[in-house]
Amino acid sequence: MTIEHTTAPALPEGIDAAFLDEMQRSTTDVATAITLPPQLYTSAEALAFEREAIYAKEWLCVGRVERIPNPGDWFTVTICDEPIIVARDKQGEINAMSAVCQHRAMQVCDGEGNGTTFKCPYHHWNYALDGRLLGAPAMERTEGFDKSEWGLPRLAVELWQGFVFVNMDVDAAPLAPTLTSYTPYLDNYHLEDAVCPGTFTLEDMPWNWKVMFENFNDGYHANRLHQYVQDFCPSNMSEFPVEWSDDNNVIFREGGYTHMDGGFNATHHSIMPVFPDLTEEERTRSTFALVPPTLCLGTAPDQAFFFLVRPKGPETIDVEIGYIFHPSALDDPLFEHKLKLADVGVQVFVEQDQDATTKVQRGLRSRFAPRGRYSWQEESHVNFNRWLVKRYREQING
Repeated sequence: MTIEHTTAPALPEGIDAAFLDEMQRSTTDVATAITLPPQLYTSAEALAFEREAIYAKEWLCVGRVERIPNPGDWFTVTICDEPIIVARDKQGEINAMSAVCQHRAMQVCDGEGNGTTFKCPYHHWNYALDGRLLGAPAMERTEGFDKSEWGLPRLAVELWQGFVFVNMDVDAAPLAPTLTSYTPYLDNYHLEDAVCPGTFTLEDMPWNWKVMFENFNDGYHANRLHQYVQDFCPSNMSEFPVEWSDDNNVIFREGGYTHMDGGFNATHHSIMPVFPDLTEEERTRSTFALVPPTLCLGTAPDQAFFFLVRPKGPETIDVEIGYIFHPSALDDPLFEHKLKLADVGVQVFVEQDQDATTKVQRGLRSRFAPRGRYSWQEESHVNFNRWLVKRYREQING
């Protein structure tokens, strides 16, 4: 017997080939392109379409690998209404699977922990750390029931730069080859050996996931919205070093500094130890990268920082934020104090960005919401549009 799952819905009303033609106007050269249609940021139908066109097919970043260092460690995450378990099994392998019990669809666990199995609290179906069904009470009279056919649906897993990615398409092409344009910018950080001391999550943020992605990689507002606090990394020092290719799964830019070892804090200088293998050039810039649809990743001389974006609705997201440091940073007896100082600086940016993105989302609901024009300092947005439109097109044509 084969487990039956729901199939992809029909195209939502209004998202068709003609709408795709309108979106194409957002993918031309930055000098001629216009912004995406506002309804893509506000419509439940658009998010339902993206759930199939993007979230069911793309690599989704779920967190750092050091979150589950030991056999039996696990955590859960929900992305676009899909609850997912990420667990390290007894052999040390990382597994990802749906958290939906294959009996009556209850979520089998939530949060994080350590254990040897997952027991659904509803009827005590018991699953292994790799999703296999180990036991199902009182099913001996159920005709044709075979435990081996009722495990938790598995997801593909890939590790990149110390991050765990999952894909609901178990036959998906590998992620890493599509990120090679950006990986040279990370080589000297050795992020797979760096440390993330923890994360915090902003819940129910009132804007669309694409607004979040655009804001993270928007050099145009850098020392305008963030005047004074980001004057060391001004908008006019933005650079876009890689010509776009449809094979890319990363969109990034450089943000140059007015001095070496800049830092996103009140001092404008690095607080934590600078990553020791960085070149002088790397110590005079940040990078800001998008790995859609879930990871925003940035670098500075003394840290990397990431946002994990998880849609909860067309105009609501959760954002998990973390910092990554060189291991020597934790040896400093003042580490906790320095971390607080660095975090206070970041919170200034976060508060300013929250105010801006909330008001952008509000404006996108207006009858006067524009299809606006881009500055040259917004080239990343056009590349993001190209990434997005390609996946819309594949879903519509498919």
